[in-house]
Amino acid sequence: MSWAETLTHWLRVLAVTKHSPVVAVEGLEVSFGGNAVLHDVSLTLDRGETLAILGPNGSGKSTLVRAVLGVLPSSAGSVQLFGTPLGRKVPWARIGYVPQRVSAGGGVSASAREVVTSGLLNSRRIFPPRDARARAVAALDTMGIADRAEDPVDNLSGGQQQRVLIARALVREPDLLILDEPVAGVDAASQAAFADALRVMKDAGASVAIVMHETGSLASLIDRAIVLDQGCKVHDGEPPFAHGAHALPGHDHVHPHDADGEPGVESLPRDFRVKS
Repeated sequence: MSWAETLTHWLRVLAVTKHSPVVAVEGLEVSFGGNAVLHDVSLTLDRGETLAILGPNGSGKSTLVRAVLGVLPSSAGSVQLFGTPLGRKVPWARIGYVPQRVSAGGGVSASAREVVTSGLLNSRRIFPPRDARARAVAALDTMGIADRAEDPVDNLSGGQQQRVLIARALVREPDLLILDEPVAGVDAASQAAFADALRVMKDAGASVAIVMHETGSLASLIDRAIVLDQGCKVHDGEPPFAHGAHALPGHDHVHPHDADGEPGVESLPRDFRVKS
């Protein structure tokens, strides 16, 4: 193949990738111990789109996002990220991920800023860039918590710790942001801060997938929703609206985590664990 033909080939590849969905899932199935958790799930997430993944406890929501990210193996189906089939090397540099609520400190003594800075590190970058401090503070500011940047995360409330974890995902300025129950059980101020941050992400053109039990006060920011029930996709389209207390801005939804029966945070890649 000549240089001209090679260049033409890659230009075509780039053109296809540019117009491909950020996430494309086809016929995905996941099983644990011989028990099927996801059944033939297909979905897409387009560039700049905000997608809600809804469903009751045990419906497979967390399993779905972990399988999409390659954290959990699938038993059937396919996943593409940024137009490329999911392989052994997941493009973590372009992805921000906040798993189901865990302690922001990760068992180490660290300030909020240090936790956020760890989001800039990975297996190839073991030292933070020169502008790490400014970027970390800016991410914390997006979450409305920059004034606590130097406070130990163990001294923060649960809602504030969740804001720190979201800031940690934002600091790398990801093209794809996946958040698993980001506002479950947190205070009204943290829910409002997340809503403001989501508006910023949408304005920046990021693609966002949010695992939720109901859209509630975030409904106006959601472009599309899928609903899972017993591991099956039963809805894909306009977000269903919550009613009554569930739709109130300060609604506190309390529920057990890891309800799907899948591995917990220990299964995450090291890039998403807090570093000392």
